[in-house]
Amino acid sequence: MELDQRKRKILVAIIKNYLETGEPVGSRTISKYTDLNLSSATIRNEMSDLEEMGYILQPHTSAGRIPSDKGYRFYVDALLEDKEKEVSDMKDFLIQRVDRVELMLQQVAKLLAANTNYATMITSPKYHKNKVKFIQLSRVDNRKLLIVVVVEGNIVKNTIVDLDEDIDDENLLKLNMLCNTTLNGLSLDEINLGVIARLKEQAGEHGVIVANVLDAVADAISIDDDLEIYTSGATNIFKYPELSDQQKASELICTLEEKDALNELVTDFLEKEDNKGIQVYIGSEMPVQTMKDCSVVTATYELEEGVQGTIGIIGPKRMDYEKVMDTLKTLMAQLDNIFKKT
Repeated sequence: MELDQRKRKILVAIIKNYLETGEPVGSRTISKYTDLNLSSATIRNEMSDLEEMGYILQPHTSAGRIPSDKGYRFYVDALLEDKEKEVSDMKDFLIQRVDRVELMLQQVAKLLAANTNYATMITSPKYHKNKVKFIQLSRVDNRKLLIVVVVEGNIVKNTIVDLDEDIDDENLLKLNMLCNTTLNGLSLDEINLGVIARLKEQAGEHGVIVANVLDAVADAISIDDDLEIYTSGATNIFKYPELSDQQKASELICTLEEKDALNELVTDFLEKEDNKGIQVYIGSEMPVQTMKDCSVVTATYELEEGVQGTIGIIGPKRMDYEKVMDTLKTLMAQLDNIFKKT
């Protein structure tokens, strides 16, 4: 007899319920526990089949069923398979190498929320002593210039500036070459007055454009106090009774959506002397008042040296800490493999 999808769901429900209560599980309990919408009679028939197949046992004539060793083996193997698929999906996702880090971070937040069933947040990277990788100047029209600055970690900053002068293709090409030759590989500290003076001198009559480029570079590689924070899975909190109270849930969702208070949490984390490991905030340890009934597990991701951000998973105080920490460790390892090899 084949273990079809319906039998699989009923078996998993029996095992989970037995793990939680330690009591034999009856058909009435399963009819409320699963999303199959089956009658107790139908579930009893399926349980009889599972018993005949050796997946469950009936300890007493009038009692419910409990898992057999074969049933436990099925459950554990299924968990291992799901975990391997989860890691594989995360790896495949990251290897897609999306061009924009912002898009990648939003997708990582969604992936974490789906995998953990908790709310998640991830910050944009902060640029500590970051260096210029590439500069591209392009005309939008005769009097508008697009300045694209790419810094380490493939962080891209776009700026459009108004020009007081026309510039032809030949001079624009020369400025592109001059800016890249002079600034590529330099950090903000290394772009000193001497570098700026030489650059403007070589640019000649286009010194104003060079000044705009320098402003764009400074903006791209300086530390941004206003972190961009991406969140996902806010509605997952309704799955946990202790967080689903209307007022508590509303305050928590506002915190996740408005994000101002999350800056306080991220700042607290980044100011710790050792912020590269996994940190856990439980209840009253939270610096954010609206999150006192929650636990938050945070970790640092690093795109390249000096380019760091924070990932956080937010759930009830009874969250599955082991799963959350394993998920974060897996993500950190995959990010490390992807970005440190480039």
